[in-house]
Amino acid sequence: MSKTISINAGSSSLKWQLYEMPAEKVIAKGLIERIGLKDSISTVKFDGRAEKQILDIDDHTQAVKILLDDLMRFDIIRSYDEITGVGHRVVAGGEYFKESALVDSEEVIQKVEELALLAPLHNKANAAGIRAFKELLPDITSVVVFDTSFHTTMPEKAYRYPLPTKYYTENKVRKYGAHGTSHQYVAKEAAKVLGKPLEELKLITCHIGNGASITAVKEGKSVDTSMGFTPLGGVMMGSRTGDIDPAIIPYLIEHTEDFNTPEDINRILNRESGLLGVSEKSSDMRDIHAAMRAGDAKAQLANDIFVDRIQKYIGQYLAVLNGADAIIFTAGIGENSVTIRRLVIEGISWFGCELDPEKNVFGNYGDISMPDSKVRVLVIPTDEELVIARDVERFKNQK
Repeated sequence: MSKTISINAGSSSLKWQLYEMPAEKVIAKGLIERIGLKDSISTVKFDGRAEKQILDIDDHTQAVKILLDDLMRFDIIRSYDEITGVGHRVVAGGEYFKESALVDSEEVIQKVEELALLAPLHNKANAAGIRAFKELLPDITSVVVFDTSFHTTMPEKAYRYPLPTKYYTENKVRKYGAHGTSHQYVAKEAAKVLGKPLEELKLITCHIGNGASITAVKEGKSVDTSMGFTPLGGVMMGSRTGDIDPAIIPYLIEHTEDFNTPEDINRILNRESGLLGVSEKSSDMRDIHAAMRAGDAKAQLANDIFVDRIQKYIGQYLAVLNGADAIIFTAGIGENSVTIRRLVIEGISWFGCELDPEKNVFGNYGDISMPDSKVRVLVIPTDEELVIARDVERFKNQK
């Protein structure tokens, strides 16, 4: 049995999961936080244990070294040679990468870095994680798995923007989407829950976490998705605006001193808006709901806008698909927030979806709708790491 590790690198974090393959058994998982800052935190979970250490970690290469040393220290592996593959989640593949790719040259990593233009919060960190593993484990099968790949099946009418054609042909400005591994995984799992072939289903998958996106899935393929040219588009998120009138940007450039540079604009729209910007309190929905219970009007408004935007996208995709067999909730908020699921579905009940309040409870997964609900409502925990590990195995078998 070989071992494959799935990596999700953020700008200051590295999330990982180690699998025994092809059995798809999770051996260990963990998270390294605050990379590049003092008091970095490394957590390793295995055999029902959780081991945590606090130390200073300068960069992703050092983080990977600590991760590998921890696997040895806790006797999870006995040598680095046991790890035969690594899969890296990368947010933006642009038009370079239509599917997952083998990291068999420096050019692949350079293209990932170049595509940071489409995912400024993610791709540079993803590339740092790839380089770190290449430095320490240069001979294992290394694969990049793109959030955008699942959405390459969208028709041109869905991915093109109504801009002059030259901006698409020359500058590649189009809708790329994100969270593709998650939407792909939960769509397949939904087919199992519903007991029907995926190719016969029309689904609306709602990946709702700090980042959020909604996807229309027909016959197992993405036909439209809410995130756009970058992960900034679509529904309101933890600290991102989602869709706004583009004319707001030149207006604020002219009438405020906040929007002086492209960096200012990116920072405000990506890091200071969304739930955080409206509530002026937090980007975390748990904090928003706690503030709501205490009577905070701004938190209530943030919650209401959040629900409203999700409902509107579901409504769009019911039109795109001409109806749906099921609406699926996944990711941090989608899987765990009973309140958000209830509010979203209550507002679109005309379409024939109705929650069973006894099933819509924390920790309950699967079908949570009433028996006579025309559109089923499902909660399915996502597993992007498993999708990544499976892709690594596919490339191993091609060698």
